[in-house]
Amino acid sequence: MEPVAADLAIVGVKAYDLDGAIASLRKALPSGGAAILCPLNGVGNEEKLAAAFGADAVVACALTVPVGKDRDGKSRATHDGGIAFAPVGNEAHNWILAAFGQAGLEVKAVNDYRALKWSKLALNNVANASCAILNVLPERLVHFDDVFTLEIRAIREVRAVMLAQNLTPIDLPRYPLRALQGIATLPSPLARLILANRIAGARGRKPPSLLLDLRAGKNKTEVGVLNGAVVAAGQRLGIPTPVNAVLTRVLSDIAHMPALWAKYRERPEALEAEYRAEIERGRRVKSLA
Repeated sequence: MEPVAADLAIVGVKAYDLDGAIASLRKALPSGGAAILCPLNGVGNEEKLAAAFGADAVVACALTVPVGKDRDGKSRATHDGGIAFAPVGNEAHNWILAAFGQAGLEVKAVNDYRALKWSKLALNNVANASCAILNVLPERLVHFDDVFTLEIRAIREVRAVMLAQNLTPIDLPRYPLRALQGIATLPSPLARLILANRIAGARGRKPPSLLLDLRAGKNKTEVGVLNGAVVAAGQRLGIPTPVNAVLTRVLSDIAHMPALWAKYRERPEALEAEYRAEIERGRRVKSLA
């Protein structure tokens, strides 16, 4: 790769390809000086980039513009949503906000990049891993009452982990996260009723990212930096995260052993059984402690 002179490098890859992207950026930007914009889903990506290029060079980013495909299979972005930025180091990089604002996007500046990325994770996790495991779209997932109750518990787990880290949930363009997490704290039947309409309306027939990876036959997904990150933080903080643990484990197993998918496709009872087994394992471990 030939070195280039650039003011900005946008890391537009999946989280599992970040190490390769860092190697490419080192060759393309040997003298440094460019700002590194990170819109990747999940948490932990900014830290990897900061270790490679310095924290002051890295800007965290959360994009909430829905992207779909037209009849010709070409990607098309809607006019909804926007983009939020937060510096990882001490350099504000305000010119990046101005540049994206001129493109007509709704732009938001955030001080705490960790709160920004955890807030985006909280949105990314909704109706994602469970849809992938069951091979269904969000509009159908919300009709599986027991599994959708697990979905609400997963939202509560993310909220608990964020609060334990003193991370304030941030409303992102088009997506009021604070309202979402607040509704999830209501009694499950009421939360299920309210959120089912919102999720089906917002995501409907759009396949979530983890389902797209499985359908593409990839043997890896971003579940480790999404649900898996919730589990890792919960273990560190002493907060139980059984739903996210089940979603992480089952989806990772399916990605590595595609034949296992047949056990779960359109079979919510199989996923519910995994959750019950996880709770039982937790009880046994606690009784032995």
